[in-house]
Amino acid sequence: MQVFFFCAIIALKMKISTRGRYALRFMIYLAQRSNGNFIALKDVSENEGISIKYLEQITGFLSKSGLLLSVRGPAGGYKLSKAPEQYTAGEILRVTEGDLSPVAADETETAGEGNGRANTQKFWEGLQKAIDDYLDSVTLQDLVDQSAGQESYMYMI
Repeated sequence: MQVFFFCAIIALKMKISTRGRYALRFMIYLAQRSNGNFIALKDVSENEGISIKYLEQITGFLSKSGLLLSVRGPAGGYKLSKAPEQYTAGEILRVTEGDLSPVAADETETAGEGNGRANTQKFWEGLQKAIDDYLDSVTLQDLVDQSAGQESYMYMI
């Protein structure tokens, strides 16, 4: 019940951009298919319906942060720098989205403002903790497993 309440609040204020959503899809794709091999962006683009230009932007963020390994050339591409269970959704989203706060920094209340807004500061801190705890509890492997379950369900229909 409490998690549902927090998720409802998050849905009202916080939105993950296409960059963050596509980054998760990209990382899931690599985790499902790489088998230690580098995968070309062209393959990801064709199978996921994401433009190569947009994937190049996303891979720039992910590579600079050390989440991806890349190789140029005809046999080049991208692969995960570590095992899927060592990534969290929070880690990937923070790299591509930046701050995941439900309230903008200029809207947060700080003690001593003298106008009563500090009364909700602990609430916002608690909400931020709930968001961080959830995002950091879901691994890339969890997302791969969830995706595999959906695909097999869809296949059975």
